[in-house]
Amino acid sequence: MKTKYIDLIEQTFDFPQQEFQVKENSLSFHGIDLMDLIQRFGTPLKFSFLPKISTNIQRVKSWFAAAMQKHGYRGNYFFSYCTKSSHFEYVLNEALKNDIHIETSSAIDIDIVQHLKSVGKITPSTYVLCNGYKTDAYLEKIAALINNGHKNCIPILDNSEELPLLMDSVKENFKIGIRIASEEEPKFEFYTSRLGIRYRDIVPLYSEVLKNNSRVELKMLHFFINTGIRDTAYYWNELLKCLKVYTELRKICPTLNCLNIGGGFPIKNSLAFEYDYEYMVNEIINQINLACYEANVPVPDIFTEFGSYTGGESGGSIYQVIHQKKQNDREKWNMIDSSFITTLPDSWAINKRFIMLAINRWGDEYERVLLGGLTCDSDDYYNSEQHLNAIYLPKFIKNRPLFVGFFNTGAYQETVGGFGGLQHCLIPQPKHILFEKDTQGALSTRVFSPQQTADDFLSILGYSKWRPQVNGFELGQKQILNHNI
Repeated sequence: MKTKYIDLIEQTFDFPQQEFQVKENSLSFHGIDLMDLIQRFGTPLKFSFLPKISTNIQRVKSWFAAAMQKHGYRGNYFFSYCTKSSHFEYVLNEALKNDIHIETSSAIDIDIVQHLKSVGKITPSTYVLCNGYKTDAYLEKIAALINNGHKNCIPILDNSEELPLLMDSVKENFKIGIRIASEEEPKFEFYTSRLGIRYRDIVPLYSEVLKNNSRVELKMLHFFINTGIRDTAYYWNELLKCLKVYTELRKICPTLNCLNIGGGFPIKNSLAFEYDYEYMVNEIINQINLACYEANVPVPDIFTEFGSYTGGESGGSIYQVIHQKKQNDREKWNMIDSSFITTLPDSWAINKRFIMLAINRWGDEYERVLLGGLTCDSDDYYNSEQHLNAIYLPKFIKNRPLFVGFFNTGAYQETVGGFGGLQHCLIPQPKHILFEKDTQGALSTRVFSPQQTADDFLSILGYSKWRPQVNGFELGQKQILNHNI
């Protein structure tokens, strides 16, 4: 009878897989011996395998190149990175090795762009697509970027009132885009996205406001739906509605030559994950080609804004199971040495699934468990609702350490969780390890950030600003506090 953990995984999934291998009953990820990593740095820890970022960018570029060649598509493809998925410098540095462009969503994003320009990571030819609602600070920084000569900065209008504000701040002629307010799926509690301009208002906006405006060049139409790029009737219907607006607008606006189809490629969230990326890219290019041919308008250059797909599959988190609690006859709670709320906030906030596997003891018998975090919050757990199936791990044995890993966690988790700041119940942010390849292809390891300390928390909380007092005197000083007499 096959009762070992490795038997369970091999019987349930097609395993081993490209990034996951097992050697001597321990797991490796992209060739990294994870038990060796644990022995060197301890747990809990986070890590980022940066070469995966470049791999995924090049995969997307190859899919679009092949689809455009197959359909005789006469436009170009531009890969942009959606910075909000991870603003970290190490992510941008790796992504920008691949001749990509940038999509921003807030004022401080522009400060990051300015820094990357100053060190030569972004060049004047890099497109900077400025999305999102434009606050005064965001508009001012966009204008400064354009005024300083970055002609490929394209603010995407979220509403018509942003245009006159931009015209007041930008000194010379400039390019803009318009975001379409797409219709949401019927299961949503609202019908139309709060972002962008309604379908029926876009052509009138151009005809009445932009057509005779000599200072503004409408360059791009932006389309994105919340559920991402999926092979559903809903997605294809929304894409066709977008293409109808594009072709109508292109007939009266000769400067419009770019279509931004946003982001939304899913990332691998299970060993059973299946998604035909090549088919989806091929069909998107085919639909755009057909719509433009039928409307007798030139095809647009295509932009995408892949964020999660760019960096998500580069990240991982490792924990030790430090205790098992048997709460009743059926439930066994394996307690990890950190918090899901702190380190994987999407797992409890939106029930997001990640790949979860044991790191060691693959030759041991397994048991069904629930995973609990260290906080006193009842939501700090990871169970079958997030994991798609029941969670099985090697049996807990008090004197035989057990480690578990969560993989493809590289998008959003640090910023949503509040990296470097306060954490729920003051559970420290784990240390973070980076894996990078040099120009010769050799893999190196460095610590990006250590685990948070008590002093880090106390400083943020303001305790370092106060000194203990005795009998009205501040210790260490000869100053009497003011009192009413």
